[in-house]
Amino acid sequence: METSTLDLPACDLTRRSVRVLQKRANGFVDFEFSVGWPELSVELAMTEADFEAFCQVQKARLL
Repeated sequence: METSTLDLPACDLTRRSVRVLQKRANGFVDFEFSVGWPELSVELAMTEADFEAFCQVQKARLL
């Protein structure tokens, strides 16, 4: 049985980032959040106040 390895880029789990997609008229912010790899993200929506608190707690940098 042959095993193969993947050659993946290094992942720094302390590196967190957000990319704002849209600020809605109803006060919500749509954004992508990533940990380690900026190209692998989840899309979230929060009120602007919650978004700012989230970014501070996560120590996320804005892309």
